[in-house]
Amino acid sequence: MITRPRTRIALSTAALLAVLGSLTLPSSALAEDTQADAVSWSVSPADATGEDGRVAIERELDPGASVEEHVIVRNLGASDVVFSLSAADGFYTEAGRFDMLASDQESTGAGTWIGIPDDVEIPAGGSAVIPFTITVPENAEPGDHAAGVAASVISVKTDDSGATGVGVESRVGVKVITRVAGAITPAFAVGDVQTDFRVDANPFEAGELTVTFDVENTGNARMDAVGTLQIAGQQVAFPAEGQRPQVLLPGETRSFTLTLTGVWPLVFLSGDLTVAPTAASLDGEALAVEASTTQVTVWAMPWPQLLVAAGIALLACALLWNRIRSRRRVEDLISQAVERGREEALSRPDHGREKVAS
Repeated sequence: MITRPRTRIALSTAALLAVLGSLTLPSSALAEDTQADAVSWSVSPADATGEDGRVAIERELDPGASVEEHVIVRNLGASDVVFSLSAADGFYTEAGRFDMLASDQESTGAGTWIGIPDDVEIPAGGSAVIPFTITVPENAEPGDHAAGVAASVISVKTDDSGATGVGVESRVGVKVITRVAGAITPAFAVGDVQTDFRVDANPFEAGELTVTFDVENTGNARMDAVGTLQIAGQQVAFPAEGQRPQVLLPGETRSFTLTLTGVWPLVFLSGDLTVAPTAASLDGEALAVEASTTQVTVWAMPWPQLLVAAGIALLACALLWNRIRSRRRVEDLISQAVERGREEALSRPDHGREKVAS
């Protein structure tokens, strides 16, 4: 059986093309159809003889230059399949994954520089090396331009009643970065820095500080956004250990959120946010990028602790007041006793009589 993605499927007018797959990183990742006649395949960078071990295709070309590249498509399923081949502009998602524009979106950048056959038929368990060309326009700006090359199939989905009506495009591909030769100037800007301190209701527990900010790639070279936040005696780095760097293509902006726990509310906190992206040439040589430091401030009012302190102060005042009242009461009782004694002495009959000597 041959699956033909370009067959006009007799669907209703709601022929929705939903792109399920994303470009593979590494490129040997697989995509699988959930239907009984599932199709699985992989796409990897290659040379004319087969897979060459690269995880992405990266080429540096002069404006107006052209080069031939290859990918290898492997049909890992049990049926012969005709795969659609396509190229489109590439981008990074907020999750940090590389992707390419969906089939119903028009490319305007590097995706239009790639010439690739429309489709290829591959027998079950077989593979095919697909040549394609990258042609840089004469007026292309220096710097990095991202695109993707993908192999896809369209499967028909059915609803609960068994009726068909939706065609779903599944896609697997590889990243293609073209660096146009010229002045390569990595640059970035940090903006929209916001802070928030969440106090813990328990006065004996510390609070949580959150810092959000945007990093925009204002240069013409892709870069990895890395840096540190130092505040309240703590330091947090991004990306965190074990996390992959966030790649920013020229013109892209990415939002970051850093959270510090165990921060005590000391009324006013101040620290430094340092962003120090890294950029490199295609052969791995580091490119100079000057770091940026932004002062971060936030009000951290210790309301629970103040309430506790106020309660202790009120209790102390109450105890002191009671003590003063008790002392005054005792003094009044003593005064009253003395006065009564004096009055009793004055009221005795012999009071005031002169004693006559015998």
